[in-house]
Amino acid sequence: MAEEHGELQERILSKDLHTKEIDLVNRDPKHINEDVVKVDFEDVIAEPVGTYSFDGVWKSSYTTFTVSKYWCYRLLSALLGVPLAVLWGFLFALISFCHIWAVVPCIKSYLIEIQCVSRIYSLCIHTFCDPLFEALSKICSSVRVAVRKEI
Repeated sequence: MAEEHGELQERILSKDLHTKEIDLVNRDPKHINEDVVKVDFEDVIAEPVGTYSFDGVWKSSYTTFTVSKYWCYRLLSALLGVPLAVLWGFLFALISFCHIWAVVPCIKSYLIEIQCVSRIYSLCIHTFCDPLFEALSKICSSVRVAVRKEI
């Protein structure tokens, strides 16, 4: 009974992974576009003191900029959002596939193969280099260095 309950929980969790609710209010919960696309009218167009245009021109420019940016984004996302989502989904699926089926197995294979070589290399180092460096350390251990200041 507990085993069947566990299987049911697992199926529910795997289904929820692909059909989870999306937040329509906060569409950037991880803040990946915080520093990139926050462009308001004041970030692009600014009039320094002493060079003001007519108030009507300024208000019309603000409205035109804001509305055209809003509707152009909506139009572009309506036309290209779904095709680009398919493209990015395919690309990330391809990257995941290559990583899972090619990169990780190659790395694991390399690590297994290099382990044998590393043991032989370690044995050679310990056999030939350790005695040499021990002898050099005994020779150099009797060297004394004195620093004198001569005037």
